[in-house]
Amino acid sequence: MNQNQKQEEFIVSEKEVQQLQQCLPKAKLIGTKILKYQGYWYHDNHLQNVPRFQRHFHARDTDLIIGSLPKTGTTWLKSLLFAIVNRAHYSGNHHQNPLLENHPHELVYSLETDVYNKAFVYPRPHHLNELSSPRLLSTHLPYVSLPESIRTSILGDFFEAFCEDRIPFGPFFDHAVGYWKASLEQPDKVLFLKYEELKDDPTVQLKRLAEFVSMPFTSQEESDGVIQQIIEMCSIKSMKELDVNKSGVINKLFDKKSYFRKCEVGDWTHHFTPPMVEKMKKLMDEKLGRHWFIL
Repeated sequence: MNQNQKQEEFIVSEKEVQQLQQCLPKAKLIGTKILKYQGYWYHDNHLQNVPRFQRHFHARDTDLIIGSLPKTGTTWLKSLLFAIVNRAHYSGNHHQNPLLENHPHELVYSLETDVYNKAFVYPRPHHLNELSSPRLLSTHLPYVSLPESIRTSILGDFFEAFCEDRIPFGPFFDHAVGYWKASLEQPDKVLFLKYEELKDDPTVQLKRLAEFVSMPFTSQEESDGVIQQIIEMCSIKSMKELDVNKSGVINKLFDKKSYFRKCEVGDWTHHFTPPMVEKMKKLMDEKLGRHWFIL
């Protein structure tokens, strides 16, 4: 691909993006500008990539795309999905698995923050055509914004922004309910996973994920302990201890180690004050209503 062709991947919507930003609702989140696009909030630098992704991405029927909000288990799920899909390549050579030498985000690209980010040299949109099927990708975009064919501040400030639906890729509850409804309407295309269930019984959820991507574990694999091997290799504890995840940055912005926190269900109760807990419960009742159980 020549230089002109590479530039065309972005130039089609460059002026449109600038015009779009001028007319969108704006707000502040911990001192940074966020803009509301198609009913959801985005950081200024993220929004530049969203229209490009929406316009130029062409899905394959075999694509496997993780849809999630930031800090909801995305890194963990990326590692699990990569391990499931590629297990046949390393069945007899576990120590050569790329997960032991690469951060999960370097193996499963984010569409709007990596591929369609004009600031990066690699990966670029045309590199998607070079990936073999099934392509493993991810996005933070809400379901309604997908293409037709993804504590650096004071907790109290972010909490208020969350309650007012002013968080990147939010509103949070609309985002979750959107994917949940899609999983009911298209169960063969959308799988809705709950972080708490994955933590509670990873074996059951891993088998469920493998079946969804049409790569179920065989009886022999189960007998040989392949499922447990993947669970242990992709555990937060194991990934935190890998040298490749202890230093360096992702997207030239975030420390690799920042993607691996405590990962404990209910840990939020140690950070919220009693009034914040009460406000959150009321908000969940208001926002989710009869859909409360999905979270």
